[in-house]
Amino acid sequence: MKLRQSSKWIQLSLVAFASALLASHAFAQDAGTRVAVVNSEKVFNESNLAKAMQTRLQNEFTKRQNDLRDSAQKIKSAAEKLDRDAAVMTEAERIRRQRELADQDRELQRKQREFTEDLNQRTFEERAKIAEKANAVLKQIAEQRKIDLIVQEAAYANPKADVTDDVIKALNSQK
Repeated sequence: MKLRQSSKWIQLSLVAFASALLASHAFAQDAGTRVAVVNSEKVFNESNLAKAMQTRLQNEFTKRQNDLRDSAQKIKSAAEKLDRDAAVMTEAERIRRQRELADQDRELQRKQREFTEDLNQRTFEERAKIAEKANAVLKQIAEQRKIDLIVQEAAYANPKADVTDDVIKALNSQK
């Protein structure tokens, strides 16, 4: 029985040793592959294109956002006034004002949904433009440095393999 277990351990050891040899040989063949990493969120947040995008979106959507906030405040004030005055109102008047407030609230919620959808759509469009330019820059960097593969959002990357700052610098130098 002990001899059989010992024999199995030897077999397992030989298989492990052979696997290690094959794996090291496979990695040695692939040692010429050059890999880099880019943090796309950093590009989308820190490049001049991204900052200009934020400014454009802010200019485009600030008025609507302020209007929505003002409408919400008016509805809140009207609801508080209704709560204060409800005791001295007729039931018909109270019900009418509650319906008006409910209608105004539904309209506000609809406008808020539209605002969010419009903002998301415009953000997506602007980010797509930046991504297109960043991908062109990444291709140039890959060709210049003879990089075979550029990975986005790696779990870990040696800082020497990170080309994010180079991408941002190249994007910032474009007109």
